[in-house]
Amino acid sequence: MTDKPIRQPGPDHPIRIERNPARVTVTVDGQVIADTSDALTLWEANYPPVHYIPLSDVVAGMVQPTDHYTYCPYKGDCSYFTVLVGGPHTVKAVWAYDAPYEAVAAIKGHVAFYPNRVDIAEAVPTT
Repeated sequence: MTDKPIRQPGPDHPIRIERNPARVTVTVDGQVIADTSDALTLWEANYPPVHYIPLSDVVAGMVQPTDHYTYCPYKGDCSYFTVLVGGPHTVKAVWAYDAPYEAVAAIKGHVAFYPNRVDIAEAVPTT
């Protein structure tokens, strides 16, 4: 059995997670898939920021688990979901870390969407 490497974020591969003050809405073909005011934004190394949305804010019945899994040495095992509207481009368009490593524990219970497969909008609240 091969052990999976576990790496810690650091200067060579920084990861930062912050609460996103904006309302984040995810749609496909005009249908709302998720809508939240409790998103987290994760910045990792040189990658674009990723919005993690509480699974409880995903519309019931709009995503379905797949049998596809990947591994990230900084975050852990990753599972994928398919959005049930939108056609082939929404297959495995959603991912989650069910048991993320301690350094990114805040994303537990959240899902993220590939921005090239869904429409993600941020609306900053006015006060």
